[in-house]
Amino acid sequence: MSDKENNNKQDAGKVLIEELTAGPEGDSFWERAWNSVSIPLLAIFSGLVLGSILIAVTSESVWTAWAQSPWEAIKAAFMEVRIAYGALFSGSLGSPREIISAIQEGDPDQIRRAFNPILESLTASTPFIFASLAVALGFRSGLFNIGAEGQLFVGAIFSVFVGYSLVGLPAIIHIPLALLAGALGGAIWGFIPGWLKAKTGGHEVINTIMMNYIAFRLSDWLLSGPMQRPESFNPVSPTIMDSAKLPKLFGPPIRFHIGFFIALGVAWLVWWLLFRTRWGFDLRSVGSNPHAARYAGMSIVGSTVAAMSISGALAGLAGTNEVLGLNHFLAMAFSSGYGFDSIALALLGKSHPLGVVLASLLFGTLRTGALRMQVTAQIPIDIITVIQAFILVFIAAPAIIRTIFRIRGAEGPEEAITIRGWGGE
Repeated sequence: MSDKENNNKQDAGKVLIEELTAGPEGDSFWERAWNSVSIPLLAIFSGLVLGSILIAVTSESVWTAWAQSPWEAIKAAFMEVRIAYGALFSGSLGSPREIISAIQEGDPDQIRRAFNPILESLTASTPFIFASLAVALGFRSGLFNIGAEGQLFVGAIFSVFVGYSLVGLPAIIHIPLALLAGALGGAIWGFIPGWLKAKTGGHEVINTIMMNYIAFRLSDWLLSGPMQRPESFNPVSPTIMDSAKLPKLFGPPIRFHIGFFIALGVAWLVWWLLFRTRWGFDLRSVGSNPHAARYAGMSIVGSTVAAMSISGALAGLAGTNEVLGLNHFLAMAFSSGYGFDSIALALLGKSHPLGVVLASLLFGTLRTGALRMQVTAQIPIDIITVIQAFILVFIAAPAIIRTIFRIRGAEGPEEAITIRGWGGE
């Protein structure tokens, strides 16, 4: 290798290091932290404001009051929004009055009921964390993994099979085996489009979409045939063994289980992998600038395949969590769109593990509170979906938030998610 080629590799390595470590010049740590969180926080606030307007204009009581006077309509609108958001937050975080009363009385059952909304929100957030980490890792590696939903299904298939077919194992062995099986199933489903991307240039968006439909139909066939519960007319799998169930931390009716802490541990591992290891640096380098990474001697093929496989494993753990922690069997269409929602959450969390966890907690909280809002305030549950859409629109277009709230723009270029072009290496 000539001295000129060595110099080119060294220069390319320096370019990558500068790209991946550079930040806005002249800003302190606290200024950079505020710039990172201000837009998401204001986007959430703006989404809730627009949601309150939507609640008001779709309320019959507001229009009835409008017939009397505009002032009565305004009062009715404020009342509807207060009831709706009060039900939303009490249904997702609990009532402070009930929590304080339960703690003062010291009744364990009453305490569990008072804290159940919070724990239910954490339970609902857990699959979001796994699936969103999968998409975020792909983004960091320059890949758009839109197949998290299919990988989630395959991970659930692998884990439920290990959960009900292996008999006589202690929980300390059975649970890790089922978790590893779910991660393996998702990794296999992510490896295929990763390999096709690296070797043939086939775009991962098309391939992962097709793999989604294959996973859906595969699960339908398995649940209607080889994996169908004996003597059952319903397309469901057998119930997993007790030794494969993720332990619940409180008594019924609380569903909170250790899967939430496993998800937090996995989020830390993803952060450590991406930002504290050479392998993670290679993944981010390939995602940021594949041409410079090639000059620096990094393997584009290896990084692409590894990134999609790890991403698939994380998505597979989302399905595994639902099977081992909550449902304890597999049914058709058991996922409520976790894999597709994870794309939005990865964007909301700026593809950083901490941001992904916080975004998942937000969406899990909104989903849990929406049920109480629907029952108490008679507000359609679809309102929550619209509010989430408002939040994502503001996140995707931060210039709107800066214009509305008159926030100074960043001095340097903003952090962006770089996805390699159609058929690119």
